[in-house]
Amino acid sequence: MDSVVVVIHRDYTLYWCAAIAGSALLAIATAGRERRTAFYVFKPLSTLLILGLALTQPAGIYLHPFYRPLVAAGLVCSLAGDVLLMLRRERFVAGLVAFLIAHLLYIGAFTLDGVRVTWSIVLPLAAYAVVLLLILLPHVAAKLKAPVTVYALLLLAMAWAAVERCAAGLPGGACAAAGGVLFVASDSALAINRFARPFRGADAVVLATYYAAQTLIALSIRESGFFTAGVLCVSAAAAPSPARWGSPTSPVPRRPNRRRER
Repeated sequence: MDSVVVVIHRDYTLYWCAAIAGSALLAIATAGRERRTAFYVFKPLSTLLILGLALTQPAGIYLHPFYRPLVAAGLVCSLAGDVLLMLRRERFVAGLVAFLIAHLLYIGAFTLDGVRVTWSIVLPLAAYAVVLLLILLPHVAAKLKAPVTVYALLLLAMAWAAVERCAAGLPGGACAAAGGVLFVASDSALAINRFARPFRGADAVVLATYYAAQTLIALSIRESGFFTAGVLCVSAAAAPSPARWGSPTSPVPRRPNRRRER
């Protein structure tokens, strides 16, 4: 009896995503507590897991060879920023610089295949930057106005590069664009809560959108779904024989022309 053997090579993307989700939920759950020991563990651990996801993703065949290294380097800088911003003596400017470098690396990754300017993308993001700065700057200390302004502009530039990549139909563009937009949402909520108007549930909003953004940027390394098909192996018994279907050196057999007898 003919048999077919199918071999599917399975990657571990779903497992990485499940680990990231679990760690991120624990980070969110412990963010508002007085004893933040668990938060100090799970916040950087979540970013470290996203870095692991980025490093183990099966890259798409059309992806630029420098794309993964740039994204991974951006995640390393993000991890440094996470640690700096959660220290007991918070290093806000140092953390801001770490994330600023991360955004520069992401911009470098998203524009590896060329720089495009689509005004229908640029103008809404520029308008959003103006509105955000008008809300924030009156509440920001004088010595922090320049760093906050530079960071906000670079954040929106990263989102612009990500959305342009998606609009051009480049590999990983959809995940990059979603990640870039969520990063803007996360940092906007963080800045408004810190400088302008604190609001309830800020930690959950900031962290949930942040980890979703970083995960999507890591997933932009791949082009296919969570499971990549491997080699489809058909056993010799199931393979059609040359006598049955023909071969390059033999003509394809034709069905005999049977005449109906009267």
